[in-house]
Amino acid sequence: MVAALGAGAIRELAARVGIVPTKKLGQNFVIDPNTVRYIVEQSRVNPDSHVVEIGPGLGSLTLRLLEVVSHVTAVEIDGRLSDQLPVTVRENCPEFLGKLTVINRDALEIHAGEINPAPSDLIANLPYNVAVPVLLHFLAEIPELTGVLVMVQKEVADRLCAGPGSRVYGIPSVKIQWFGKAEAAGNIGKNVFWPAPNVDSGLVRVHVTHPYLHLENQRGWIFQVVDAAFAHRRKTLRAGMADFVGTANAAERALINAGIDPGARAETLGLDAFVRLAASISEQRN
Repeated sequence: MVAALGAGAIRELAARVGIVPTKKLGQNFVIDPNTVRYIVEQSRVNPDSHVVEIGPGLGSLTLRLLEVVSHVTAVEIDGRLSDQLPVTVRENCPEFLGKLTVINRDALEIHAGEINPAPSDLIANLPYNVAVPVLLHFLAEIPELTGVLVMVQKEVADRLCAGPGSRVYGIPSVKIQWFGKAEAAGNIGKNVFWPAPNVDSGLVRVHVTHPYLHLENQRGWIFQVVDAAFAHRRKTLRAGMADFVGTANAAERALINAGIDPGARAETLGLDAFVRLAASISEQRN
């Protein structure tokens, strides 16, 4: 088994590369080997898995993944870290260097076909400030993904996994349903990171099934409707959707035609209802 990078090794690597973790890039490095092992266990990857890891940082998770899977494509925005990662692999497990590809890019700029062959799994400790956009972007761009395990801010984890009617149900809760079902896979405390963040983290597993793949060409429009509905979440849908649809009366007609109570609020609807509402608004506009 490859020796995991502990707190001392991570800090030594950071000093060697000249890295001072920055909040701007969401750099909180995992320094606890037991947490790394737990993440890999919860990811359910196997020797046939091709993993895309977003934000590998100093490589603590990457090393463990390389030991288990067939290939890791690491996407890292910080050039110093992307340059160092192959060096770290060479120093700790040179036999796995051929299983690593590093892409020095913003994850939000990665598009379909750029990772070849397409990865089967996404595993990442996502920067808090871009966690949801990055997750949704990769799910949309790489439909071949079948397994997803991401570590995000606990509040975001709760939102991703929430169902209609929950106090924390919101836009991420709805949009993730487009790609499959999200479930909580464990809580992660602050002290396994360097530097320690101000909040706890949570692991989210997404069972990717693409239940709305037949409507993929309408995804952008449907997501616009979701955004509009939650823009005024304290209002009824009749009132909250008025500006988006045109008038409150037009919003009411669209809602009734979609089989939705105009007096309901956005947080009570599942994605199926938003799909019907988007179709109803389109029909009304035409």
